Amino acid sequence: MVQVPSKMLTLEEFLQLPETKPASEYIDGQIIQKPMPQGKHSTIQGEFISTINGVVKPNRIARAFPELRCTFGGRSIVPDIAVFIWSRIPRDENGEVANTFSIAPDWTIEILSPDQNQTKVTKNILHCLKYGTQMGWLIDPNEQTVFIYRPKQETEVFDEPDALLPMPSFAGELHLTIKDLLAWLLE
Repeated sequence: MVQVPSKMLTLEEFLQLPETKPASEYIDGQIIQKPMPQGKHSTIQGEFISTINGVVKPNRIARAFPELRCTFGGRSIVPDIAVFIWSRIPRDENGEVANTFSIAPDWTIEILSPDQNQTKVTKNILHCLKYGTQMGWLIDPNEQTVFIYRPKQETEVFDEPDALLPMPSFAGELHLTIKDLLAWLLE
């Protein structure tokens, strides 16, 4: 993550700024730009979104969104994948998906990039859990490890290739191992 030097802005002032590429986040009064996704990150992100949506979207259980700005609890963050239970997806007056999401996702997934600070990413996951997220994942492709975070529970570390990864209750039909995640990098 790259910290963008600037005067201290309020969250409201930050939200008025033009979007950056890659996205910037507002954390504890600071603007921090996420690193540009690289090949492994992009591959896992794209395949994982398709896999999640293939299981939960047809029956309107939930929906996965890539790089969606979520503003809540004094922060504005952009998880690599934000998954919302169908009934919690913000809608506009036409019933379409809203542009603004002012709630925490039900499942937040981050894919660590080589230039990314794991502590800052973990703090975002913990912030989500504090505001109602059921589960957070931190995928570290280089270490071939997935960290699973749940509210008020110890962090679980998965690094055995064939271990079945825990899913939030609404995504119980989704079955993945670390080997499955890493196999996407070979396709």
